[in-house]
Amino acid sequence: MDKGAGPAVAADTVSRGQFRYFDWVMAAFVTILLLSNVIGAGKVATIRLPLIGDWPFGAGILFFPLSYVIGDVLTEVYGYARARRVIWAGTAAVVFMALMAWIVVALPPAPGWTNQAAYEAVFGQVPRIVAASVCAFWAGEFVNAYVMARMKVWTDGRHLWSRTIGSTVVGQGVDSLIFYPLAFWGASGWTGSLVITVLFTQWALKVGWEVLLTPVTYAVVGGLKRAEQVDVFDRDTDFTPFRAQV
Repeated sequence: MDKGAGPAVAADTVSRGQFRYFDWVMAAFVTILLLSNVIGAGKVATIRLPLIGDWPFGAGILFFPLSYVIGDVLTEVYGYARARRVIWAGTAAVVFMALMAWIVVALPPAPGWTNQAAYEAVFGQVPRIVAASVCAFWAGEFVNAYVMARMKVWTDGRHLWSRTIGSTVVGQGVDSLIFYPLAFWGASGWTGSLVITVLFTQWALKVGWEVLLTPVTYAVVGGLKRAEQVDVFDRDTDFTPFRAQV
């Protein structure tokens, strides 16, 4: 168990109303998820790297991996069942966001309103990419939470870094393997080799972010465990993703 954490308990023995900060963590997860899709997803930015030069990247990569960090915190502190509930909340929020964007963009603009083209450029959703994004997020987050929970039991709560990084390697791998082929394979301007290159580049960047944020994860996990006075172990948890009950 991490030093300073609360007492280790089985996941099914924790009272539903026990936690003070769970709702805040869930709100942060869903907020970052939505904003990453709305603000970051549509922009390709450039960074100048030494000896390489300008290197383009999707701007969403800067903040979307934070959802995986928060997912690690949720599973580590509150257990798989509560992380599962948050993943379903995030999935529902993304689906509603896509539906709302599609409806609002499709509404005919009022006479004299000249911003329709700009609005479509910012909020227009390509159905194929939306579907790929939702599927990849859902599968990747559940794999991340499962690996995190199982590794915690295997390591008896020690070596948090191995769980956060290991779960991200697998979870982001599943996310990337689903998203990029579904979204871009065979699309105009996308060769098979380009899809594979972008897939592995984005996966490596996301894992790199997880590694860099490991000290932050340690601080947040330790603080929450002390504040909540609990350390959940998923020894007898039903790991099916197809439920939202705790």
